[in-house]
Amino acid sequence: MPTPFPKEFRDDVGEVALNRDAGVTLAQIAKDFGIHVGTLDTWMRQARTASGEPPNVTKSENDELKELRKRNRLLEQENEVLRRAAAYLSQANLPKRLYPLVKQLATEGIPVVVSCRVLKLARQPYYRWLHQPVPEADLVAAYRANALFDAHRDDPEFGHRLLADEATASGQPMADQTAWRICHDNQWFSVFGKRKARGNGIRPGPAVHDDLVKRDFTADRPNQLWLTDITEHRTGQGKLYVCAVKDVFAGKIVGYSIDARMTSRLALNALNNAVALRGNVAGCVVHSDRGSQFRSRKFVRALKRHGLVGSMGRVGAAGDNAAMESFFSLLQNNVLDRKPWATRIELRIAIVTWIERTYHRRRRQSRLGRLTPVEFETMMNTQVVLAA
Repeated sequence: MPTPFPKEFRDDVGEVALNRDAGVTLAQIAKDFGIHVGTLDTWMRQARTASGEPPNVTKSENDELKELRKRNRLLEQENEVLRRAAAYLSQANLPKRLYPLVKQLATEGIPVVVSCRVLKLARQPYYRWLHQPVPEADLVAAYRANALFDAHRDDPEFGHRLLADEATASGQPMADQTAWRICHDNQWFSVFGKRKARGNGIRPGPAVHDDLVKRDFTADRPNQLWLTDITEHRTGQGKLYVCAVKDVFAGKIVGYSIDARMTSRLALNALNNAVALRGNVAGCVVHSDRGSQFRSRKFVRALKRHGLVGSMGRVGAAGDNAAMESFFSLLQNNVLDRKPWATRIELRIAIVTWIERTYHRRRRQSRLGRLTPVEFETMMNTQVVLAA
């Protein structure tokens, strides 16, 4: 019985097919991902159902339904603005100003542009009214900072206490703690002061596995040595994290997981996806850095459950996982840094497409004899079967 594909892989392929460019056929996408076109059609229907689309609805009908829902939501917002405006203006004890009503509606989710259009108001005067004067506390803090900066510029040797005395003498009295906070925030240190070492101050935790690889990134057969790591990239909706598992034998990404949070679940899903696709992996060495995700109890228990052997590099030694870093460097240059990404789903589809279509099936590697990872594994597996 063939090994079932992981759910995350099925969902990603379905999203790629649903968001494909004009002229790209389902047969081509199925070929790129190494699946049957009928399987791809089933995954697409499941993706539509998961997103709330009714079954057996064409794309044009679905687009029309979305447009009708959008117009209905806009009409509901306009009716709400009119209803609230009538109630607001009927109160005789309140000044007849609509700007407070627009602000209140905005806090309740109705866009300012909708409220201003219905009430026939210009938005620019509203935003000028909305703009609040500078708080008194901020003005006092700015005057104190100016006094401290002038004193620091005149006498760079002074610490925060002497700078506070100079500021007090110039008419801006403050406590020593206040002077320290302002100087620390603006990096105004005495030239004789001892700078603190850079870094976030967080020491990495102890390794839960020994380094079994020793920078020897070679393997004689599949499922002998896996490498794993996590990378991140910023989008318009926030960061997106990718955890990938790489088989050193052919350089193939045998499992990955993509999420908006970098938790132990991210690494665990990537490992489980790799095991689901590769089958019997007992005895395989899984090498990583000392990230908390790979030292978590869930991840360690998963390694033992699947019969895998853990391995970890040293602290601050990127070369201990250089083969995995090289893959992420390719991903950075070919996908992540190619353009700004507005949404997480847009970047996710681009990552999955590049891994499955380009890296696995089109990018030839010199160490594999100018073969792609899929071609190399297929050829080597065929030779093993013939030899047996």
